[in-house]
Amino acid sequence: MGDGGRFRRLAAEALGRRRVLAPDLRGHGRSGWEPPWDLGTHLDDLRQTLDAEGVGRADLVGFSFGGRLALELAAADPDRADRLALLDPAVHLAPDVAAASADGARHELSFPDEDAAIRARLAVLRHAPPALIEADLRGTLVTGEDGRLRYRMAPAAVVAAYGEMARAPGLPAQKPTLLVRASDGIVDDRQEALLRDALGDALRVTRVSGAHAVMWDAYAATAAAVAAHLRQPGD
Repeated sequence: MGDGGRFRRLAAEALGRRRVLAPDLRGHGRSGWEPPWDLGTHLDDLRQTLDAEGVGRADLVGFSFGGRLALELAAADPDRADRLALLDPAVHLAPDVAAASADGARHELSFPDEDAAIRARLAVLRHAPPALIEADLRGTLVTGEDGRLRYRMAPAAVVAAYGEMARAPGLPAQKPTLLVRASDGIVDDRQEALLRDALGDALRVTRVSGAHAVMWDAYAATAAAVAAHLRQPGD
């Protein structure tokens, strides 16, 4: 349901000396919504974005499906990635979990007004400050022809993404990697073990309290961990 704007506060407060690119994935935000929405297409979109911005190598920060894409890009093109910061990533969802999530994503969410959307988000993110949620939703909700607010995304793209998350992942080796794992998130011991087997001592795990959306439900701890892991230019 998100877009690149969700990284704005993290970029400004924790990575202020860095150049940060936060693209909207295909099917989300202001990017094109046309299919296909498979892993290969998303990775090609990311490569084209980096090339268009003149970026040869970068540290990759990814939340949820974005974390999976960061892993896949680092595995397929290791020369493009220096360090990884994975925020409760969808490393490899069990098929039944992916199926249930995809089924839920088929049903489009809509709200009569912004207050209703904020209340719905806060019901899930119990530790997130309301002001943070308000700022996040301000640019992600659009008004439909029926006058109701909806997230700026194609539900079909989200359904397709859950199918991709059930595939066995491509995992890099020897990349310094931070895993931010939420206490009530989607990363389980099996997924953490997959990362540990691939990365060994290059993996550092930070556990935070709260739900899957760690940039909101555990912002301070997440921002501090990312800032410490991704060395600032010149350090």
